Amino acid sequence: MIGSYVAVGDSFTEGVGDPGPDGAFVGWADRFAVLLADRRPEGDFRYTNLAVRGKLLDQIVADQVPRAVEMAPDLVSFCAGGNDILRPGTDPDEVAERFERALMRLTAAAGTVMVTTGFDTRGMPVLKHLRGKIATYNGHVRAIADRYGCPVLDLWSLRSVQDRRAWDADRLHLSPEGHTRVALRAGQVLGLEVPADPEQPWPPLPARGALEVRRDDVHWAREFLVPWIGRRLRGESSGDHVTAKGALSPEDIRMRIASVA
Repeated sequence: MIGSYVAVGDSFTEGVGDPGPDGAFVGWADRFAVLLADRRPEGDFRYTNLAVRGKLLDQIVADQVPRAVEMAPDLVSFCAGGNDILRPGTDPDEVAERFERALMRLTAAAGTVMVTTGFDTRGMPVLKHLRGKIATYNGHVRAIADRYGCPVLDLWSLRSVQDRRAWDADRLHLSPEGHTRVALRAGQVLGLEVPADPEQPWPPLPARGALEVRRDDVHWAREFLVPWIGRRLRGESSGDHVTAKGALSPEDIRMRIASVA
């Protein structure tokens, strides 16, 4: 019975791509927190989301890990290093060493630490070229989790998110349905009975012609890829002026989800 949960990470855990009614995001971690809270007496569950978009591993370790350690919750979800892996010239072996040092601190303070792998990017423009690097980092994450007895939220094996409807228009972050499926998978990882199958097949889509695909790709490159590259060149981050959501009540999360459903 998990009575307290702290989410640590970057845009994925903040919930980018799953907008709430107030401009803030919901995301898989918030949805997963509701699944956990449903198994506790009302008012007997504490949840804090410390994740901030764009953060690198060292920033997460400096800003979020100490706060999670101080709270000493029953459960921590730790997803970090993905933004490092996307940067040119980074070594996944070296990033994994820093990841392990952070995980040691978390496992010493929290009851359970659930770690998260990266997605399989084989169908994603640009990111498909980093698939081998991501797979290497994932292998390290799984091995580290095995050494410390941590459950693994394995997103590489989640086949349902290979569908384009699982992704936001920017093709970098999950859609609300994609976040929902990850939350369900997280529940399965911890042995919870979940209300739906995260691998439930998607309804069939009409076939798209080559011209339509090309037009979508050009629009995506202009609206999302070019600005993303520009931020990298200027040394900017999408999270430079963003603060973490902090403590959230399950009741508030339910209302925010319902208002945009």
